[in-house]
Amino acid sequence: MLWDIFILIAGLAVIMGGANMLTDGASALARRWGVSDLVVGLTIVAFGTSTPELAISVTSAIQGNTGIAVGNVVGSNIFNILMIVGAIALVRPVKITKTIMVNEIPMVVLSSVAILAIGLAPYLGVPGEASVSRVDGILLLLFFLIFMHYILHQAHHPVPGTDSSQEAASGAKKEMGALKGVIWVLVGLAALVAGGDMFVKGASGIARGLGVSEAIIGLTIVAMGTSLPDLAASVSAARKGNNGIAVGNVIGSCVFNAFMVLGAAAAVRPLPFDGIGMVDLVTLAGASVLFWIFGWFFKKRTITRWEGTVMILCYAAYITYLVLSELGKI
Repeated sequence: MLWDIFILIAGLAVIMGGANMLTDGASALARRWGVSDLVVGLTIVAFGTSTPELAISVTSAIQGNTGIAVGNVVGSNIFNILMIVGAIALVRPVKITKTIMVNEIPMVVLSSVAILAIGLAPYLGVPGEASVSRVDGILLLLFFLIFMHYILHQAHHPVPGTDSSQEAASGAKKEMGALKGVIWVLVGLAALVAGGDMFVKGASGIARGLGVSEAIIGLTIVAMGTSLPDLAASVSAARKGNNGIAVGNVIGSCVFNAFMVLGAAAAVRPLPFDGIGMVDLVTLAGASVLFWIFGWFFKKRTITRWEGTVMILCYAAYITYLVLSELGKI
């Protein structure tokens, strides 16, 4: 037990250190390359912090653990939207440009609705149990290619007036060289992945020592642990005022998980929704819509601290439901 506690604390320390390095390196590269923090967040940071989900889902599919492959994506995206966006807003109210509201966040909603639609197939008259077929997987990968084409186009044609083009055009001091920036990004990503793995092992060991079931561990600790790199990177970026990286990481991670990770895993092996119910899928879709609503309405294009608190409370309610359901209380 003491060793597990040490591993957990050490994992958190490695995660925080990696998050700082990744944020500083990515921000420096954005300025040097003349692209926006948002684009860097949507690509380098998002894909890097989502490597645990990719590794777990594809490996699970290869080994036949299809429930883990689907559950990892659904659980991670719910955590990304409700917990990470909520945490970012608590650190600093999240200002969202009109471009993000019109183009990027709808991709998050689309990815969530796509997963919900696949899960609803049996209710729509499709024979058999709900599953992500190889055809579904290929279609998801095609959606991912379309998303990447849009992001690359945006990188070459930044929208005037956004935080990105203003920062690139302002001639901000380039205090970090390109090579150093790349090294910091790579080392930061490696630290995030290693720290997340340490945290999951330590927390799982503590949970087993306390007699918590494997199902509860998988639904909570593992899902949260694989998303810790995203949480650390986004909160660190928000604290330093890099709003583009903070928001871009969440959006990019959700799209990457839903289209690339789930698509690649389904291409390896069809993925039944073992243990993933309508409550989980509706929660994911609802969280995406809530993200869009909080950004668009109320204090227009700003997710405030109270809205962030609501999102975190929604996630807490979802986890409470999962635990009580597993324990047979509801």
